[in-house]
Order: sequence, then C-alpha cells, then structure tokens
Amino acid sequence: MGRHLLAAAVVAADTALLAAAHWDVLHWWGIPVFVLPLALVVALCRRAPVAAFALALAFVVLAGGAYVLLLWAGYQAGRHVRSRTGMAVVAGAALGGLGGELLVRPPEPRLVPNLVFAYVMFVALPLLVGRYLAQHERLVSALDRNNRRLRWERELLAEQERLRERLRIARDMHDSLGHHLSLVSIQAAALEVSVPPAQRDAARRLGTAVSGAVDELSTVVGTLRRDETRSPATIDEVVEEFRSAGVPVTLRREGEPRPLGADAEQAAYRVVEEGLTNAARHAYGRPVAVSLEWQPDGLLVTVVNALADQVPGRAGHGLTGLEERVRAAGGFLDHRPDDGRFRLVATLPFVAETEETPAAGEVRTAALGFVTAALMFVVLPASMLLGVG
Repeated sequence: MGRHLLAAAVVAADTALLAAAHWDVLHWWGIPVFVLPLALVVALCRRAPVAAFALALAFVVLAGGAYVLLLWAGYQAGRHVRSRTGMAVVAGAALGGLGGELLVRPPEPRLVPNLVFAYVMFVALPLLVGRYLAQHERLVSALDRNNRRLRWERELLAEQERLRERLRIARDMHDSLGHHLSLVSIQAAALEVSVPPAQRDAARRLGTAVSGAVDELSTVVGTLRRDETRSPATIDEVVEEFRSAGVPVTLRREGEPRPLGADAEQAAYRVVEEGLTNAARHAYGRPVAVSLEWQPDGLLVTVVNALADQVPGRAGHGLTGLEERVRAAGGFLDHRPDDGRFRLVATLPFVAETEETPAAGEVRTAALGFVTAALMFVVLPASMLLGVG
C-alpha cells in the first residue's frame, strides 16, 4: 500500500510541476498525454529498474521536466541493482542521458556547469542513496542472521554444558552414594539373619528402608541421565498425566505462538508442572485451570487452583527453585492466594527480533523521498532549473 501511495505521489508531483510551469500553453489533452507514460515508467520501476531508469532519462530528454520521476527511478535503480554489470549499465544510461540533453537542447556555454550539477543532484545522488540504503539493509539482515546463529550456538553450548554436569552428578551419585548404599543394604541383610529373633523385625525394616533408598537413587540417576526436552508444546503431556491421576485440569491457549529461548521453554513447562504438582498435593480433586497466553511482549503462563491445605504466604523449595529458573530465563514469577484460590503466574520473554518491519521500511523510504525532494527543489536555485529546461 505504501509503495502505491509513493508512486501516485511521484506522478502527481510531476503533473503539478508541469501544470504550474506551462499553464498558459497547456491544453486539456496535454495532461493525460504526459501522465500516461509517466505512470508506466513508475510502474516499471520495481519490475525492471534499469529499464525504468533509462526510460525516465529518455522522458526527461524528450519532454523536459519530470524531475521527480528521475529522482524516483534513480533511487529504485540504486536500490535494486546489485551487480557490477547492472551498475555499469545504469552509469552508462546516466551519461547517455546527459549527452542526449546536450544534443537535443544544447544550453548556453555558461549554463553547461548548471546542467552537469543538476544531473549530479537528480541522477547521481538518488542512485547513491538507493545503493547505500540497500547495502545497509543487507548488512543489517546479515548481522541479524549472525546474531541469531550466535544465540542458537550459545544456547546449544549451554545445554550441552548442563547435560555434561547432569551426567557428572549422575556418575558421582551412582559410583559413590550408590556403592555405599549397596554396602549398607548387604550389611542390613546380614544383620537380619545374625541378630536374635526379637530384633529381626527392626533389621528387616532397616533393610527395606535402605532398599527403598537405593531405588530412589536409581530413579534420580535415571532422571539426570535422561535428556528431556520440555517446551510449551509438551505441556499437553503433563496435563494428560495429571488428568489420568484424577486431577480435573483444563488447559486454555490464546494468541499466536512465537519462539521462546531454550531456558524460557523449559521454564514454561516447569511452571505448569510445579503448579499441577502443588494442586494435586494440597487440593486433590479440586479443579485446576492452566492457561497459556501469547501476548505481544511474551508468554503468560497461569495455573490457578482452589485453596485447601496451603499456608498463605509460605513457599516451599519447589517454588523457590522455580522462581530462580524463571528469573534465569529473563522472566518473572508471582505466586499468592487470591480470593479463595492459589494463583501461580509467570511471564517469559520471546526471542529478541531485530528484523526491520515492512512498515518501517516504507516510512523510511517516504522520509527519504521528502528530504530528497526538498533538496532538489528548495536548495537548487530556480534559475538553474529554468536553465536546464
């Protein structure tokens, strides 16, 4: 939409300049004859910028005027032509237009510098501005891709480091604590058969407790060794697990999902998991509402359940660790009783995006057009323009 408005503004500006300069001799049919080829060249600027630039130069040489068209065509050619061959063709067309102007309407010798300077302002400057902006946008795009790749590599390295640390802890627990617990279990079994019958029941309970500790340790070690990928997409799984266990859970999603960082994805999953675990522990059988709201600035995760055995204002280690996890992901966690319910809320940021939106590009193009037009028609003396025409 913005491009069409700018193209219409180019045609309207050149038409207004023509009417103002030749109002006394302009016939009613003269404006359509002038506007039609002008509009065709403007429409061709984006599809074939080199051809449109050459036609704009020819139009200026043969018909005179159309300086706004020349600005627009030069800017579009500089913006869209990237190869050296294309720029050589554009430079040749510009020199050819200057030569054609000298042949078709040869100025007085004293006005030749004015003509050359006008071509520099109306042709060379828009070409350079368009080329500079195109290179700037390509550089920004390349930097953005590089930043995304670096962020992804950093997150990957951090995840690999976490996995290595988990494996190290699992090995240490298995090799040291597991070994000692196994010895204690063996000694408890030997104690059971060696003590008097009156004490065998106590020895048996000791052996059972040690065996349970060994099983718990095996579970913890297995969890540490398991590479689990948790994200908002896998929240349905944990919700189904709690539903199967008898917890009435409802899950609501709002908004268009957007990418989160690896830490934020893990944190979103853990918020729901911790909220459902606390609800099942303290208010089993009561309804629990889970919502994921994709807002403009981040993901809002909410878990709400009825209050039962919870103590207001008291947070266990699970919520404390969860708050640390959310804060490390760049988010914020809040948990509190609220009107007979316990509410757990977390906000998690999206992955930063630095790409320029189309609207911003159109605004910048429009601003450039106004500045360039002001430079052409305010800074340049009116006598120079008359001398060129």
